[in-house]
Amino acid sequence: MLRNERQLSKTRPFVLYVFAFAVTFAVLAATDPAQTAPFAFPGAKPADIPEALRPLIGEYGPESNRLLVLESFGVLFHRGKGGDKTPIGPDARGKFVLRLSAIGPGTPVSFRQSGNRPAEAVTFGNATFQRRKLGPDEGQVFQIHPSRSIEDLRQEALAASPPHENGQFRAPDLVDLVSLDPTIHLDIRYATSNDFLGTPVYTQARAFLQRPAAEALLRALHRLQPYGYALLIHDAYRPWYVTKIFWDATPPEGKIFVADPAQGSRHNRGCAVDLTLYDLKTGKPIEMPGTYDEMSERSFPNYPGGTSLQRWHRDLLRWAMESEGFTVYDHEWWHFDYKDWHEYPILNVPFEKLQFTEKQAR
Repeated sequence: MLRNERQLSKTRPFVLYVFAFAVTFAVLAATDPAQTAPFAFPGAKPADIPEALRPLIGEYGPESNRLLVLESFGVLFHRGKGGDKTPIGPDARGKFVLRLSAIGPGTPVSFRQSGNRPAEAVTFGNATFQRRKLGPDEGQVFQIHPSRSIEDLRQEALAASPPHENGQFRAPDLVDLVSLDPTIHLDIRYATSNDFLGTPVYTQARAFLQRPAAEALLRALHRLQPYGYALLIHDAYRPWYVTKIFWDATPPEGKIFVADPAQGSRHNRGCAVDLTLYDLKTGKPIEMPGTYDEMSERSFPNYPGGTSLQRWHRDLLRWAMESEGFTVYDHEWWHFDYKDWHEYPILNVPFEKLQFTEKQAR
């Protein structure tokens, strides 16, 4: 957003279940730690989660003792506050149990839900944990209640000036991203009311990057296309005054997700991009562990929850981008900074006043 995270049927023989969750647990444990650059290719694409399990995925319990129910290769796992993961699977009667070992009865597990809606609570033995509300409901956009009127904040931001910078910088050379490749699509949320503020901030739905960053983005796209994916851009170059609006509108608890205008943003330098994947066949955006601009831990690029397919897609995007000189921001899986961002100045030019040459980044 703003600134800069593998189907077992109840009727299968129990021994097959034990083998499956043992393999899955080993894989999950091996891949969970934070990766080091360059980010590794995420491996074989997992199958989507069985539909019966999807409503059970989520976070439960109070902040002091919260836990995750996540899915990996068709198996549910319990992940406690300490990070230990334990498989949840059917016993001989088809009931969910928490398996602390491959033998023994296991601890009974039950989910409380209405129809196909997300489970409201989970019970382990005699302990019940309520679902935690994190991001927006499915299909909705995360929004905040701005601290003040957006129009008032806009007028103040337009009247203010970016911070003074010393040093030598490269001359700006912004490239319109849709000129790079027809499979680069735009979903510029800040030009609509479908953003975290609930009102448009940009005057045009356009996206620009400094030429070296734009060329690197195109190479990342070419890495993704053989797998059936392309890039959907949410934001790129952002005038400084918009960064100030975001900062001033956001309450204190959300400020780790927005840039301090006193420091400027890598978006302001034309070297940061917010993006996701879409399916080349269907044109539909790909589901990730959390939604764009969501101010919760589901936005972290190493967030362990959700489904294995969601995490695989998130990691595939990161692999492609980091292979071409970008680095993911610690709190937002969708935000990537280009390596040369510090060589460009903070810009405060609205989209409609940008000047371009005929040269294109192909």
